[in-house]
Amino acid sequence: MGAERTDLYFPLLKEKRVVVMSNQTGMVGKEHLVDMLIREGHNVVAIFSPEHGFRGTADAGEHVASSIDEKTGIPIWSLYGSGGGKPSAENMQKFDVLLFDLQDVGLRFYTYYASMARLMDACSEHGKKMIVLDRPNPNGMYVDGPILDMKHKSGVGWLPIPVVHGMTLGELAVMINGEKWLPDGRQCDLTVIPIDNYSHSTLYELPISPSPNLPNIHSIYLYPSTCLFEGTVMSLGRGTSFPFEVYGHPDYKGSDFTFTPRSVPGAKNPPLLDKLCYGVDLRNIPNEEIIEKGFDLTYVIDAYNNLDIGDKFFTSFFEKLVGVDYIRQDIKAGKTADEIKAKWSEDVEMFKIQRKPYLLYEE
Repeated sequence: MGAERTDLYFPLLKEKRVVVMSNQTGMVGKEHLVDMLIREGHNVVAIFSPEHGFRGTADAGEHVASSIDEKTGIPIWSLYGSGGGKPSAENMQKFDVLLFDLQDVGLRFYTYYASMARLMDACSEHGKKMIVLDRPNPNGMYVDGPILDMKHKSGVGWLPIPVVHGMTLGELAVMINGEKWLPDGRQCDLTVIPIDNYSHSTLYELPISPSPNLPNIHSIYLYPSTCLFEGTVMSLGRGTSFPFEVYGHPDYKGSDFTFTPRSVPGAKNPPLLDKLCYGVDLRNIPNEEIIEKGFDLTYVIDAYNNLDIGDKFFTSFFEKLVGVDYIRQDIKAGKTADEIKAKWSEDVEMFKIQRKPYLLYEE
C-alpha cells in the first residue's frame, strides 16, 4: 500500500504540520496510519473525517460532528455535513501538508473521491501540498456505465466519469489535475505514493470494511448495480446482515425469500423499516459472474416490472445515481438491460482513452 512505503513520503513530512484524511481503513500493517505517524515523531495537528466518520461507524449521509480522537487526543475536523464538504479557511492555515489515505471501492456514487476532489481544491486555493497514499480499487478491473451528465452533479456524482471508473484514487487525483476538473481550472500541488506490485487486473479483497453497509467483497462487487435501488421504493437490504446483496419490497410478487429491515448500527432508519419484504437473494451469484456482467440493470428492471407501479417506482435520487436521463425512460419503455447498456458503450470507450495518460498501473 502507499501508506506502507514510508521511505517515499516521510521526507515530505519533515518539520511540517501534517493533517491526515483517513478512516478505519487507513491501516499500515497492524497499526493505524495516525498512530504510526505519531510513533515515528511526525507532527500530526488534526484529522479530517469523511462520511461514516474517522472510525467508520456513522450511517450514510449522517451528520458527523467534529470531535477529539479519544486514542490520540488529536482534534477531528469533520468534512461531512459541513458546508460544501470543504475545510474552513481558518483550519487550512493550521497545517502545511495534507496526507490522504482512504480505501475506495471505485464507484462514482461512493463519496470518498468527491471528498478528495474538494480537499485538492482547498489545498490549491490555500497553497498547501497534498499527498495521496494510494490503495487498490476492488472494482478496478473494468470500466462501465454512462458518464455523468453534469446537470445531475451532486454529492453522489461529482465528476464527469462513468459509474464504474476502474481507477484508484491516486490515478483519479492525477486525472483531476490533468483534466483541470477543479473550479476555475485550479491545480493542486499533488504527490501520489503508488501501490507496489499492483495492476488493474489484480483481484483485491479488502481486509477492513470500507463502510458499515459494505461488509464483504461480494457486496462490493454487487454494489454498482444494487445501489440503484437507493433511487427507488425498494429495499436493498440496509438494516439486515446482507446489505446490497438482496432486494425486496412488501409488494414484490412470486418470491418466497423474505427479509425485514431493522434499525441497526450503520443503518439506524433504513428504507421499509420493520416491514416484511419479499424479494430476491443475490448472495449465491459467483463473484466472477458479477464482475463479468459489470454495471447490470437487470435487477432494477426485474423489480420495476414486478411492482408494476410505473413512475412511482423511482425517486428523484435515481438520476443522481445513474447520472443520465435516458435510463429511467428506457426502463419504462420496456428496453432490456443489454439494449440500454449499448447506449453507454461509447462513453466507456471514450473514457478509457481519456484516462489513459493518468494510469499509474498496468491494465
